Amino acid sequence: MKWIDRSERNLSHLAIPNLIRVIGLLNALVFVLYKLNPAFLQHLTLDPAAVRGGEYWRLISFIFIPSIGGPIVDWLFAAFYILYLWWIGDGLEEALGAFRVNVYYLIGVLGTIAAAFFTGSPGFAAGFLNSSLFFAFARFYPDNTIYFMFILPVKIRWMAWFSAALIVFGFVFGDGNYRLAVIAAFANFFLFFGRDLFQAAVLRREVATRRKQFAEANLDEDETLHRCTVCGRTEQVAPELEFRVAKDGEEYCLEHLPKPPLVC
Repeated sequence: MKWIDRSERNLSHLAIPNLIRVIGLLNALVFVLYKLNPAFLQHLTLDPAAVRGGEYWRLISFIFIPSIGGPIVDWLFAAFYILYLWWIGDGLEEALGAFRVNVYYLIGVLGTIAAAFFTGSPGFAAGFLNSSLFFAFARFYPDNTIYFMFILPVKIRWMAWFSAALIVFGFVFGDGNYRLAVIAAFANFFLFFGRDLFQAAVLRREVATRRKQFAEANLDEDETLHRCTVCGRTEQVAPELEFRVAKDGEEYCLEHLPKPPLVC
């Protein structure tokens, strides 16, 4: 992507190293504060009406609310969620670099904010935004394995497909806010990887077409060149046979070749 190459050359010094680690640690802090005072979360959510009233910190603070298993989670799942963000963030930064991870996440944040203000709904959170991080991670590390519920080994690619199926199901059967949240949060993924996905789909189609053509060519090779109109035998069934085309235009083996009429 030329636009991000140019931006990286000129603005890379502005990138925040280990951004997703920082976000994960702030998620941990918010979780602890929530446990001390559950009402604390009400001051962090992305509420367009409250932002218009001067609570501008909500434009950022909503990304620090842990968003797995509900609005907030228990200690074990909170710890797992923070470690998950840390791991995903480190992998993406190794693959993309700090600047591109910053841009990727910022696009998702801006998309989510735009969707919230478009609908006026206070229900938009960082869940889909963090899911877009996971799908980007899956693009680079599809064969990595994680242990679901700390027991069952599952490759990242299969978790990504399963998560995608759930999101598509919700997109088809969910309401307008759900659809808009998905589009807004995954704008970064399609902006970064959409071209590669399209080219991969085109390549798969071309490969499938070539395979079909190859299979049809092989079938053509199996077709016979000669077949007796009377007995149906071919050169493959009886290689010793000789064939001739009679005056009627049909092909016969010598045994069944019509005899020419006798001339008196």
